[in-house]
Amino acid sequence: MSLPESVIHDIGYQRYDGPRLGRGYAARSLFVHGLRVAFGLGRSAKAKIFPWTVIGLIGIIAVIMAVIKSQGEEVDYQDIPQIASVLALVFLAVVAPELVSRDLRNHLLPLYFSRPIHRADYALAKLGSLISASWLLLAGPLTLVFAAGAFGTGDVWAELAGLFKGYAVAAFYAVIFSTLAVLIASITSRRAFAAAAIAAVFLVTLPVAGVLISLEHDPVSYLAPIGSPMMLPEGIREWVFGTGEVNVGQFGPLYGAAGVLLPATCVLLLLLRYRKVSL
Repeated sequence: MSLPESVIHDIGYQRYDGPRLGRGYAARSLFVHGLRVAFGLGRSAKAKIFPWTVIGLIGIIAVIMAVIKSQGEEVDYQDIPQIASVLALVFLAVVAPELVSRDLRNHLLPLYFSRPIHRADYALAKLGSLISASWLLLAGPLTLVFAAGAFGTGDVWAELAGLFKGYAVAAFYAVIFSTLAVLIASITSRRAFAAAAIAAVFLVTLPVAGVLISLEHDPVSYLAPIGSPMMLPEGIREWVFGTGEVNVGQFGPLYGAAGVLLPATCVLLLLLRYRKVSL
């Protein structure tokens, strides 16, 4: 009995011989993707409603400030991030779970980590995209007010100095808010729980700090805002520029230290979280 002849079919398979873009490219792509997710870019119209509603509300604040500035009235650039801080918190409470909780819920981490990207790369890319998105959210109105002030009064250099100080204050808010928000969101895979937890941490500590501040002429009243993420950026602003809404007394350096230690601790805990997360 003769055996049938074997036939090899050429299905056109070829090995990939192009450039291997590597770990850095993967991390940058994840950062850009996170930034696009934060603003709903490249997604459905439904996903764009919330972020662009927040942007619109902050834009209204910016337009009002710009009109006031164009009339020759004094507008401090550093006040705008504080005015928009509640809207920024709402933005982060929704976007942070969208960035990290969704991946946990849909079990996408094994897919990410099967590529040449480390767990730390994933965590830092998500955090970087959230910080960048929140800073852009707060810095955009500053640029609009600068345009109204610079071209309205003609004192461009003075306006530019105020603008950069405003950018710095926006960075205080973006770093402190975002590091804490993404850490909280990384703990749970349920976006609703993550959003509620983020809002609770920020809003529950606010009245507690307010009660302690009412203890006038007591060291506790000067130190209480350190315990509130909503007030801490204003304490740092008061220490750095002397224009904050919080009275820090003699404890300005402690606010600066807290402004470094809180984000650093959040980043460390975030890295530990993704080092131990089960796939």
